Parts: sequence; C-alpha cells; structure tokens
Amino acid sequence: MTQKRALVTGGSGAIGSAIAERLAADGHDVIVHAYRHPASAERVVEKIRAHRGSASSISFDVTDGRATCHALETQLKDGPIQVVVNNAGLHDDAPMAGMTSKQWTSVIDLSLNGFFNVTQPLLLPMIVTRWGRIVSISSLAGVTGNRGQANYAAAKAGLHGASKSLAIEVASRGITVNVVAPGLIESPGTRQAFKPEQIEALVPMKRVGTPDEVAALVSFLVSEQAGYITGQVIGINGGMA
Repeated sequence: MTQKRALVTGGSGAIGSAIAERLAADGHDVIVHAYRHPASAERVVEKIRAHRGSASSISFDVTDGRATCHALETQLKDGPIQVVVNNAGLHDDAPMAGMTSKQWTSVIDLSLNGFFNVTQPLLLPMIVTRWGRIVSISSLAGVTGNRGQANYAAAKAGLHGASKSLAIEVASRGITVNVVAPGLIESPGTRQAFKPEQIEALVPMKRVGTPDEVAALVSFLVSEQAGYITGQVIGINGGMA
C-alpha cells in the first residue's frame, strides 16, 4: 500500500486514539488532532512512533471555520490528505424541556459544523487524486434517539444525511463516505454511567464494545477492500439495534 496521509479529529480520546494507532499500524501517515487536550494527542503520536509508525499532532478548534481552514491549508502544503476520520464531538445531556440554547448549539456546532469545517477544505485536493476515504464517527443515538440527548442525536442524524449526500457527490471520483455509529464502548464515561447489570440488560452481547473494535471497522472502511461501500451508516453496538 502506498502510504497515505490520514487525519483523525478528536484523536486524544479512547476511540480517537485507537483509530489513530490502528491507521498508523496499517501504514498511514497519521495526523492526530486535538483541541482541548493537545498534550494527550502528542502522547498518542509518541506511542505510534515508538511502534515505528508515522504520526504528528495538530491542534485547532473545529468549530472555528477560519482557524480550521488555515490549519488544513498549512497541512496541505505537504500533500493531499486522502483519509479523513471525523471523530471530534461531545455530548451535554439534558431533557429538552430543561436544555439551554448553549447546550443545543455547542453540541451541534462541534459534531455537525465541525464535520463541514474539516471535510470541505480537503475535498478538492482529494478529488484531484481520485481516491479518498471519509469516515465520520456517530452514535447509536443518531439512529434511534435517546432520552436526554436531543441535541446529540440531532447532530449525529444530521451527520448521517450530510454523509449520504456527500457520498453521492464524490462517488465517481473514487472517494467513499461512510458513518460508523457505535453503541456502548468502553471508556471512563461509560463505566461511570452504566453499572454492569445495566449493560447486561441493554446489550444483547452482554458487554460493551472496545475502542479497538471500532478502530478495526474504520480500518476496513478506509482500505482498498471497502472501495464499493459508500453512503452507509454502519452500527457497531453488540446487537442493540
């Protein structure tokens, strides 16, 4: 495989770091993005390099269109970025009756507007190469909805529609666009929010998934073997939906 440059946004968290490490192991030159935790992104880079992978870190606010464009233009001077994993996101849960405007806007701004701000500047350079892979990390909440997460579910459902539309636009250019929608995945937040008996009741497989399992799916979707898969929302949730 010819080495391709891959950008992973939100690369400092459990899922993002697992994806970055897997793509580096696959032979990609990985750009690990973080904004709130740049030191964590740098630790991911150090781990990748310790395993003889190629990686660097970058920090910018994906909700700031101008700053994002500037950062990506700087990166594009070294060549096109042909693999994009939009993983940056957050949730700020509340029933809609008690949800603030800030809670609604901030979640949608990061997950949905961030997808546009990051992906749009990379499209034309990617189109010129006639090869690309765009994968966005969503959530089961974007498929089924979830109590207390109207903002998060709206952002992720919007991501599904945007990705399906973009997939049609760039399909003839050798570029695929897909969404991965995890259910309960191992993380400090999941351990804090769900007791073992709750997980057993909610998940048919009776366990949470692992970040490495999500990373394995992303790895396949950005590979040559997945070249005929596009416009799909693929769940990884142990049978929850």
